[in-house]
Amino acid sequence: MLGSMLNHKLDPYLYKLAEWSKGFIRPNHITLIGLIVNLGAAFALALGKWKIGGIAILVAGLFDLLDGAVARSQGQVTPFGGFFDSVIDRYSDFSLFVGLLFYYAYTGHPFLILLASTAAMGSFLVPFTRARAETVITSCKVGLMERPERIILLALGALLDWMIPILWILAILTHITVIQRVLHTKRELRGS
Repeated sequence: MLGSMLNHKLDPYLYKLAEWSKGFIRPNHITLIGLIVNLGAAFALALGKWKIGGIAILVAGLFDLLDGAVARSQGQVTPFGGFFDSVIDRYSDFSLFVGLLFYYAYTGHPFLILLASTAAMGSFLVPFTRARAETVITSCKVGLMERPERIILLALGALLDWMIPILWILAILTHITVIQRVLHTKRELRGS
């Protein structure tokens, strides 16, 4: 939902950057740079450096938008590129939660470890349910908490020191999104 809105608003700027990068960098390299930035964000979160982590999450998010724009502008959209981007997105997401889990474990907050784990579980099940559903139905893009929403919330949580309320939101809404996708898939299969 938010991802497609952001893409449409940012497309002109992303395409200018993509044109500038023509022949200089490939889309998969941009994807890997985004992962490296997210690993830095995870490290910052693990150390409790919330603002640095939040900024790094947003910068990594820009790389995640840019890789697709570069692929489209350079005519390098491939099935492998989409697959590779999805795999790297999962590594990026997981690393952020590992950073949070490390911080809460190190600072002795067992309830926050449970809360972050619940949010992480939902965050991983959202793309899984879509990928699995789309093996049996055409499309499963329903639900509130797609990746852009989750990333923006994590960045805001870090930047504004609202991580605990954000983790509650993620822990609840990601699982609601999973349920929405399960029900959507069930309805689609009944209708076919």
